[in-house]
Order: sequence, then C-alpha cells, then structure tokens
Amino acid sequence: MNDPNPLAKSLQLLWDGLPPAKKGPKPKLTLERIVAAGVELADAEGLDSLSMRKLADRLDVGAMSLYRYVPSKTELLNLMLDAVSGPNDARKASVEAGWRACLEAAGWGGRRLYLDHPWLLQVNWTRPVLGPNSLADMELLMTGLKDLPMTDQEKMSIITALDSYAVGTVRQEILWQNAPAETGMTDEEFWNHQLPILEEVMASGRFPSMAALSEDTFSGSWEDSFAFGLNLLLDGLEQKLNRRSSEAG
Repeated sequence: MNDPNPLAKSLQLLWDGLPPAKKGPKPKLTLERIVAAGVELADAEGLDSLSMRKLADRLDVGAMSLYRYVPSKTELLNLMLDAVSGPNDARKASVEAGWRACLEAAGWGGRRLYLDHPWLLQVNWTRPVLGPNSLADMELLMTGLKDLPMTDQEKMSIITALDSYAVGTVRQEILWQNAPAETGMTDEEFWNHQLPILEEVMASGRFPSMAALSEDTFSGSWEDSFAFGLNLLLDGLEQKLNRRSSEAG
C-alpha cells in the first residue's frame, strides 16, 4: 500500500504522532511499539527482511491493520531512523567539556550506533527526514562545537567526516565478523591455509617491506584501531586550528 506523499506523512508521524483516536475500541497498537518492533526485526534479520507483513506477524496483527497506523515501509523506515538517533548520556555529558570531547564522544557514539544497528549501513541517509531525535542530535553537536573557531559549514564538514570514518570502520568490522559464515572457514583456518605460500614468498626477498613487518602488526583490536584513527582526525583538526591562529597572529 503506497501513500501518495510519504514524506508529508513521515513528517506528520514524526512530529505529531498518530491522529487522535475516533470513538470506538481503543487502538491495539501504539506508534512507539510499531517502530520498536521494526528496529528489532531489522537488528535481528537485516533490512532486506523488513516488510510490513513480517512486522505485522511480529506484532500479532493483520497486515491491513498495520497499514492503518503506518501507510508503507517508507514511512516506517523514516520513523525507525529517527528512533535510533539521538544523543546518549555520554554525549550529553561531553558538551560542556569542549569541542574535542564532544567530537570524541560523537565518534564513539557513531561506532556504537552502527554496530548495534548494522542495517543502518544499507540506508541512504544523505537526505534524512528530520524528526525530533535526529534534530536533537544535531542540536547537541552544534552546541558542543559552539566555541570551535570555524564556520558553520566547516563544522558540518567535520561532523560528516567523523560519521564517514565511523561508517567505514564499522563496515569493515562487520564484514570481518560475517566472513566465517560466508566462507565456511574460521579466521584461523583461512590464514593457516595461506601460511605455506606466504612463508615461501616472504623468504624469497620479493616483498622485503612486508617480510619485515613486526609479528604484532595485525594483532590490534578493532577498538584500538578506531581510537587511533579518531585521535589522528582530532589531532589533525587541532593542528589546523593552531596554524590558523599562527597565521592570524
């Protein structure tokens, strides 16, 4: 069932909720319950498995009953995106600690968001339908960056770069997590299979830089790797601010 204007309906549901119930039996469902069930379904089975019929089964209602609340999957997805948005306690606490603490908390918060809800990596979120949670998230970020001596456009570019970093690193981590199921081979089995050939070619002298790598080169955790890259981004921003200050002086 397709609504002629899913954007208008999405905005109405996001900001006004469901219209007041008419006289008669009390509605069986709430918008919050529907959206929460949609998020749970997508978390468990992925975005491709999300359908109005499957969601109706999960809520133990008929599909046609569900359409009375949410006209289509388009509106449902917009509601789900806003539901998982919004700042957590750590990010709220970081606002008064300065721009670097705010961006650091945003980076870690983004990593947690995408790990908790991997289906977000399948969504084209470049033109978000802004609801109360997503707008509150941006409000918190811009408040935390209020003392950062940069233009609003530059601040938004920083936020975009930080989100892109979180998306890229989490995508790689999830692909690594999924590799054993996709290949039928554990990580140890995969590398042990290659080991004889790798030892031979490394001893040949053809790849001296690779052969000279330390034994712990690939032993770092995903968290360690993320922290290192995040600090590089923030250190680079700090150096840029110092250069600007020196040039202005």
